[in-house]
Amino acid sequence: MNVIYYLMAFAAGLGITLQTTLNGQLAKGIGGDSVAAALFSFTAGAVCLGIYSLVRGGIAPSLIAIPAQPWWSLMGGVLGSCALLSYVVLAPRIGLSALLGLAIAGQIISSLLIDHFGLLGATERPVSMIKLAGTLVMLIGLGIALLGDR
Repeated sequence: MNVIYYLMAFAAGLGITLQTTLNGQLAKGIGGDSVAAALFSFTAGAVCLGIYSLVRGGIAPSLIAIPAQPWWSLMGGVLGSCALLSYVVLAPRIGLSALLGLAIAGQIISSLLIDHFGLLGATERPVSMIKLAGTLVMLIGLGIALLGDR
């Protein structure tokens, strides 16, 4: 177990929260246009990745190999843009804690299914009863966090 990888994953989660907050502020600043805010955000990210790819070098073989990939393997970008747009739209309506709590619940449940069945080419990792119990505890905690004030 590499602690650095776990810390990086935690930092990625912090980044998602900050990204959601910043994109919400961007949408507000441009007149409430959530679609434009998501577009500008994705464009800025694409430019940064493009610059990094050029500096790192070796991008040409990857670009050449893209047409040979199955069409569905490129859906990650579509799903990512839909997720970003939904975050920008939903954050001011349901709050960050509800939005990200539900998003994380969706990620955990879908990741357990993908791992367990080895879906989409993922390595098959059977889900144990302890993982299911942990997921159930997390979902109960989310329910309390979302509905506890009512």
